[in-house]
Amino acid sequence: MELVRFNPWNDVWNLSNRFNRIFGSRLAPARTLEENCNYAWRPAVDIYAEENGVALKAELPGIDKKDISIDVKDGVLTLSGERTVENETEEKNYYRRERTYGKFQRLFTLPEGVSAEEITADFKDGVLKVHIPKAEVEEPKKITIH
Repeated sequence: MELVRFNPWNDVWNLSNRFNRIFGSRLAPARTLEENCNYAWRPAVDIYAEENGVALKAELPGIDKKDISIDVKDGVLTLSGERTVENETEEKNYYRRERTYGKFQRLFTLPEGVSAEEITADFKDGVLKVHIPKAEVEEPKKITIH
């Protein structure tokens, strides 16, 4: 959990952004349905402690395993990939299209005491599970004086 400092100006900025969204959407030129569906996609992720490490579960429905990438560098785990539009649905006339497509990237800071070299991942039924094992605790080395 991250400590966030209170800033009273955040409420003012949030109110300003809400007004801009309300009036901006009413005064802007009309958009097509396809433009309205072009949102940034962030897959849902659960992170929890296990007996022998930390686990990360990500919901990635409709994505092929080859389109998912997991990288670790400088204590940061990067989960990225892409969900592509299904070609067979181009012939359909949509009334509403809510599923989003495109590239995504999520970054997670690894906690202290885990072994980045031994991270494993499994992908089954649209759910990716990444297991981040605890590092072996090094015992203090006793040095003899000669």
